[in-house]
This record gives sequence, structure tokens and C-alpha cells, in this order.
Amino acid sequence: MSIKHLKVIVTALSLAASASLFASATANTGHGEEEAKHGAASGLDFGQPGKISAVTRTVNINMFDNYYDVESVDVKEGETIRFNITNKAALVHEFNIAPPEAHKNHQKEMLMMLKHGIIQGNKLNRKLMSMKMANGESMDHNDPNSVLLEPGESTEIIWKFDDKTQIEFACNIPGHYQSGMVGKINF
Repeated sequence: MSIKHLKVIVTALSLAASASLFASATANTGHGEEEAKHGAASGLDFGQPGKISAVTRTVNINMFDNYYDVESVDVKEGETIRFNITNKAALVHEFNIAPPEAHKNHQKEMLMMLKHGIIQGNKLNRKLMSMKMANGESMDHNDPNSVLLEPGESTEIIWKFDDKTQIEFACNIPGHYQSGMVGKINF
């Protein structure tokens, strides 16, 4: 067997091991097909994707390196809000609406994204993000309650707040939540 063939085999085994690690790290963290089945169809336990026709107001949120320019957002039960989100920072950041426990679980997933080169400081490896893992899911970050933005990118989330429960918006990239990149949703 040639060295070239051996390198190909080692690379293939490494990718398979990485996919397996991703699959175990991302179980029940709120991303991918599982959320699509449960979240969009039946509503998450902290709200659901909103309809543009139901938006009552728009909240602009700018992300800077390890903080948001808005510390909290007051909402009413049943209210639908459009969040316009812009990353004005030098690094990749996330805007994720979820309860604190969900953020804690999601941070493990984000650590795997960092370790596997998907999050690369100021950019994302989108090819790796869309790669299917062993469980058939990907790391696309195409969830209705979460966005991952490179510097200069903007997008929106339209969210309906159904129940009075403890909710935060946060960046779950390793160390960002812990350094204060989190805000409260107040009912």
C-alpha cells in the first residue's frame, strides 16, 4: 500500500470519527431535523417561529465582541417580534433565543463546531456546516430561533413568545456566554 493510499484511508477514518463525535455531542441540543420535527410543527416550549403578518414591533440588535447593544427585551405573552440582528464585531457570533438550560446544552455543540474548524474566529466554514453527520443531521444553524453570523452579516428572526417562561438570547460560542454575551427576555 502506498503512502498516498494510507493518507486517504487515515483521512476517511478521521472524518468518520469526527462525524460520530458530532452526532453524540449534538443529541438533543435543539438543532437540525429533531427541532424541525418538534419545534416548527408543535411549537417549542418557549415559543415558536412567528409570521410576518403578526409582527407587532421590530427590535434591532447589534452584536459586538462578547456583548449585545441591547441587554434585555420586554415582551408580552403571545407577542410576535421581528429581531433585526447585525454582527458589527470582528468575530463570528450567535443570536439564539432559548431557556438557560438549552443554552447550556447548545454550548457543547458550539464547542464541537470550534474544535472541528467550522467556527474559525472571524469566519465560518460553511461547507463543513452543511456536511451530514452520522445521525443524518448537519450543523447548518438554520433553526428558527438561532442565527450564526460572520462579521458584517445581518439577518432577522421572527419569534412568537407563547408562554411566560425564563428565556434568554445568547451567543453560545465557547466563552462568549460566560463573558456576558447574554440578554434577558422579560414578560
